[in-house]
Amino acid sequence: MKRIKPLLFFITILGCVFIITANVANFDFDLWARLIAGMGVLDGGHVLKEDFLSYTPVHTWWDHEYGSGVVFYFFLKYFGAYSLIFLQAALFFFIFFIIYKITKIRGVKQPFSLIFYFFSLMALSSNFGSPIRCHLFSFLLFAIFLCILELARKGNIKLLYLLPLLTILWNNLHGGVVSGLGLIALYVLGQILDKKPFKHFIISGMLSSVVLIINPWGWEYIKFLLMANTMERTHVAEWWGLFSKHQFANQIPFKVFMLIILLLEAFKLRVDGLKTDKTKYIVLFVTLFLAIEHVKLLPFFVISASAFCYEDFESILSEKFPRWCENFVTILLLFVCATSFAVKKFDIPLGASVYPHKEVEFIKINKLKGNILVNFGLGSFVSYKLYPQNLIYMDGRYEEVYYDEMVPLLEKFYLLKPGWDEVLKKYPPDILIIEKYYPVYVMLNNHKDWKNIFDAESFAVFVKRENVKKNYILPSNDIQYYKDTLFDTSIKF
Repeated sequence: MKRIKPLLFFITILGCVFIITANVANFDFDLWARLIAGMGVLDGGHVLKEDFLSYTPVHTWWDHEYGSGVVFYFFLKYFGAYSLIFLQAALFFFIFFIIYKITKIRGVKQPFSLIFYFFSLMALSSNFGSPIRCHLFSFLLFAIFLCILELARKGNIKLLYLLPLLTILWNNLHGGVVSGLGLIALYVLGQILDKKPFKHFIISGMLSSVVLIINPWGWEYIKFLLMANTMERTHVAEWWGLFSKHQFANQIPFKVFMLIILLLEAFKLRVDGLKTDKTKYIVLFVTLFLAIEHVKLLPFFVISASAFCYEDFESILSEKFPRWCENFVTILLLFVCATSFAVKKFDIPLGASVYPHKEVEFIKINKLKGNILVNFGLGSFVSYKLYPQNLIYMDGRYEEVYYDEMVPLLEKFYLLKPGWDEVLKKYPPDILIIEKYYPVYVMLNNHKDWKNIFDAESFAVFVKRENVKKNYILPSNDIQYYKDTLFDTSIKF
């Protein structure tokens, strides 16, 4: 039984993780730019530092995610599209495996309660449900840093000197590396407040900061990294606050998890008083603050709380649940996983309602050359599918490539705010791909200079009236065709 319980625990976690990953509707919008960056390294032999996809003004391509792109493209090239989904599930699972290891380090002998981890899984589901995103590497490495720092607190100080090496890796995978440096700083503070040795923590943090310079851009990249991690992103929903107007009714599983943790720790603090682990609460407070400020960062709190608070759950609540209750939850989750595998076809998530597949195909087969204005979230997909036939206005690389004025100009255009046509005058496009739910769609349908030449379910294609042809070839309606050709591209290095 001692062997069966851990095995069932990990099988159940892996099954739940895979079901969450496999049941998403579409790949992340930024994946396509990441694949292009990966192509540049693996096929072209160099890191891409200059943009070639846009017709608008750009600066140096500060790609703080280029390493993730290399990983993604490597899996796509050698193992196919399905491997991206398996990679997502594997990274997701290893985060929970590291959490399990941390609870063991902190003294929990049998950290196998699926009642507790169910809430952790649900809290992360919305952020980890889109295969596959670069920030997964940051969340995994954050968990690894947390594990090493906990081992160091237990006396294994030498492990702290792995952190600079991991920082080099992290820094070249994703810009979230600053969270690792921040975590080291929090542990230094905790060690000081707990009146414990902190010299090696400071040295490790200093070395980790110095090695940030090891990247394709050198010192200049560090300045960009600081700017990127402090800039306002008011136009990006995942950077809004947890209780902002647009997020207030979202992230319900996380809010339930947060409430459970807060109640649990309030009771624990009342019992322990001044004997409490100060480092633990410093990390929990800071990561909770980040989660409330930006929903994209809430996994940092889930990881920290899952690692630190399991012991409190066990000491306060686990005895309240009879053994049959824990067994019931395990059986239920295994049943849900098995049923999902049995009834749902495992397939490539096309995202037919959120990606302009038919519209892009229409432009391609009719050889409509020229500059395309499309919403920035969809820009990298359009580039991936239509370059070099077409260039785009911008895409989700945002601060990595484009100037600050680009997104506000788009916002005015799509929402018909005063000066809505400024973007058409300043950066004139030849083709527009417009979501039909935006006000500008109605305006363009009655505009003297633009003609709707292809109107599908969710998007429409507009061209200038003087460029309208008499006849157009219509794209296929076969969904399987778009799945089979989803990752086809004309980009070559």
